[in-house]
Amino acid sequence: MSPRIAAAHLSDRAAGVLRQLFAAVAADFAFRLWDGTTVVFGDGPPSFTVVVHASQTFFRLLRDPTPLAFGEAYVEGALDIEGDLFAAMHVANSLEETRPPLAERLRLLLSLSPLALRPASHREE
Repeated sequence: MSPRIAAAHLSDRAAGVLRQLFAAVAADFAFRLWDGTTVVFGDGPPSFTVVVHASQTFFRLLRDPTPLAFGEAYVEGALDIEGDLFAAMHVANSLEETRPPLAERLRLLLSLSPLALRPASHREE
């Protein structure tokens, strides 16, 4: 499989993971992945879009979905929030209450790639 096809396949799988994780959130928002794939939630136009710049950032946040990890990724420039920051914080707060258990996060990571379980410092770029 060519790297371009593999990358597209990875973003498709990541979009599926996002749909599973955020299906129950009652808000209008979106994610834009590293290759431009956009995943929209809600019925109206998104009030904000989370822009994930690299697949490694997505893996890292799925392994450790805490406000601290999200904040660090934002400060590092690994992700951006376009639009209403307060709406994004509201969604983040609602997710804190419904965070999936470790076994579910591991299953989702494995559905992306076995390499997603390894810290970025151990993966080949």
